[in-house]
Amino acid sequence: MMAAARVAGFDLPPLRGRVQHDAPLAGTAWFRVGGPAEVLIRPADAADLGAFLGTLAPEIPVHVLGACSNLILRDGGIPGVTVRLARGFTAVAIEADGVVAGAGALDATVAEHAAAAGLAGLEFLCGVPGTIGGAVAMNAGAYGGDIASVLDWAEMVTRSGALVRLAAADLAFAYRHARLPHGAAVVRARLRARPGTTAAIAARMTEIRAAREASQPVRARTGGSTFRNPPHQKAWELIDAAGCRGLTRGGAMVSEKHCNFLINTGAATAADLEGLGEELRRRVFAATGVRLEWEIRRLGQHGAAPSPVAHTPAADTPAVQTPVMAGLDPAIHPGTAPTSGRAPTDAAAGDSRTPLSGRASVAAGAAGARMAGSSPAMTGGSGTGRSGTGGSGSDPTGETTP
Repeated sequence: MMAAARVAGFDLPPLRGRVQHDAPLAGTAWFRVGGPAEVLIRPADAADLGAFLGTLAPEIPVHVLGACSNLILRDGGIPGVTVRLARGFTAVAIEADGVVAGAGALDATVAEHAAAAGLAGLEFLCGVPGTIGGAVAMNAGAYGGDIASVLDWAEMVTRSGALVRLAAADLAFAYRHARLPHGAAVVRARLRARPGTTAAIAARMTEIRAAREASQPVRARTGGSTFRNPPHQKAWELIDAAGCRGLTRGGAMVSEKHCNFLINTGAATAADLEGLGEELRRRVFAATGVRLEWEIRRLGQHGAAPSPVAHTPAADTPAVQTPVMAGLDPAIHPGTAPTSGRAPTDAAAGDSRTPLSGRASVAAGAAGARMAGSSPAMTGGSGTGRSGTGGSGSDPTGETTP
């Protein structure tokens, strides 16, 4: 049965899938923060999504979510229509020299299917929390691999409702970036692979998972790598050099284990997390002259003001070794002087559970405070190594040093 609804004074087109008003989202986001979606839809398949978008009023903003692992959902909620791709978008088909996967399929699941079929070259995906749609939309990568190096084609539904297939060359891939048609939502992709030995593939995936566990706060409420690595530099090193490891704002904290990760210690708001990230950007620029660029997406309307910043590491927290950054004099920038010790893990700061193996956003566009226009924002996609080393938004070589 077709479902119909209204949003912002407009009638919504009918949908074969599900429609929900004022839908809570925080419980499905990795940070466990954020306000509700004004209207949340779950289309039945690509044809359902195309028919919906093709007749949706252009004034209504549209945002496509995946696993919400590369995303800060703002406290004021998401206006307009929010799309989640679930059933109907998760199929994985093995071919002789590749894999065809729906946009909602978890990156790790695709890696596991390829491994079971003896196909090599996609092992890096087990270290990229997210879904294939988001991985394509932001050129996810880790451990020496990225989507740009394995993508044959991607199918997407445009804002006009058309289903199009684009070759990798059409997407102008760059570091954590793909140039999708304006407002398009990825729905399926083909990834190249090559024959390999099952034992070697399994060993590589085990190595990647162990490196993730050792170097990143995989058991915390986190969104993965917060900032992109500047050219020839590591974001975590710049954050550490600015003396920000362990910095807190309300319930948000800079990870002691890997300081390019923000953590919800249990009571953070989205404003706390985003405000802490902006404070890191300010301090890093003041200390090093480098402007960090967000890798985590921020989507929706602002709610309450963030809490004040406080640096309150536990009294028994060991000192953390801080590298001397090139071009920084420790006498001028005391935060760059190395100390001894080992950083503790962040498991106690977050959930006791292990995070989901993936997250993803499957659409491109821009996130803003009040979304205008109709192009979907790529949110919560395979971006950085949320729980993985590197991940869709981290260093493609698989940065393991915290």
